[in-house]
Formats: sequence, structure tokens, C-alpha cells
Amino acid sequence: MEQPIKVLLVDDHEMVRIGLSAVLGTEDGIEVVGEASNGQDGIRLARQYQPDVVLMDLVMEGMDGIETTRRLLQQVPDCKVIVLTSYLDDEKMYPVIEAGAFSYLLKTSRAQEIAQAIRAAVKGQPILESQVASKIMNRFRQPKEAAPAHQELTEREMEVLRLIASGKSNQEVADELFIGVKTVKFHVTNILAKLGVEDRTQAAIYAYRHGLVE
Repeated sequence: MEQPIKVLLVDDHEMVRIGLSAVLGTEDGIEVVGEASNGQDGIRLARQYQPDVVLMDLVMEGMDGIETTRRLLQQVPDCKVIVLTSYLDDEKMYPVIEAGAFSYLLKTSRAQEIAQAIRAAVKGQPILESQVASKIMNRFRQPKEAAPAHQELTEREMEVLRLIASGKSNQEVADELFIGVKTVKFHVTNILAKLGVEDRTQAAIYAYRHGLVE
């Protein structure tokens, strides 16, 4: 006979825990081994019971579900955390996924869907609420911001840029860096081209705008 899937509930609302425990108690092969009303107790019970799956609330007093997930998985890395929440906010959803949450469901999910997600988790199959999946896909579809132009500058070109931004002439730059004036002019030409600016003044403005000089 197969061992039941051990589930730990972490939610600060007692009625939610009671409801989940009652519903999951009717599911074959699923056993609720513990209930926690806060993150600290959730981590403690996870160490004690070594659950296969943790149903995790996101918004709790004290330690929230994001930090609880991160710390819990550090101590019980083999369990799967399924977020069960009312929130779809980006500032909560992405951090908890980055913290290691395996699946993400809303509290509007039906009991059968929660049980299905639990069974899928132990098989290594994540379940994402459809709205969550859409958000994640849209995020990946968004074009990445181009890297700032000054990242193309060499270390020497960056030194020259900082000096000309401070108002130094080509000769002064040459003297400070112990290089020839022709070499300075060569660097300045490259700097203007890489930054996409027309003259030294625009290069200096770019440097200040991007915090390259004080």
C-alpha cells in the first residue's frame, strides 16, 4: 500500500485551515499532517513532519509567505510548496516563485483542483493558475531593455570620458593618463561613436546623467 501524500497547511485564517483540512481529509491518498497559523510555526512543523507538500498562504502577520517559503525550502528542500492565495499582484507572485514555490493557485480554486495540484506536485508537475501562467508568459514576451551604451566602453575609454566630463582638455587628459594627445583623440572618437553623441559636451552630459561622474 502506497504511503499517503503528507500535506502541511500554513495559513493565518483558522476557517481556511479548517475548510482545507476537511476537504483534503476526504481525498484518497492525501493526509493533512499539520496546520500552522504563521510562518515560524510552518517552518517548525515542516522540520518535524517532513511533508511532501505545503499549502502556503502569502499574506500573513509576521513572516509572510514569500520569506516562509524561502526559509522552509532551505531546511526541507525535498517538499513542494503550493501557494494558495487570493492575490495575483506582481510584487507577491514573482518573488514567491523565485523563492522556490512549485505551484500557484488561487483560493477560488475548487477542492478537486487543489487535490489535483497536490498529486501533480509529488510527481514533479507544477500547476499554475491560468492567470498566473498568462502573466509569466507576458513577462517573458516583453522585450528586454537595451544595455546602456557606456557598457561598450573599454576601461581606458571610461577613464577618458570621466576626465573630459570633468572639463579637461585633450592635453590635460594625455598628461594625466601618460599617453599621447593623438591617442586621446582616438579614444574620444571611439567614445562619441559608442555613446551615439556628436561632441564632447554631449558625452559629458551623458556621463553625468548616467552617474559615471559626480
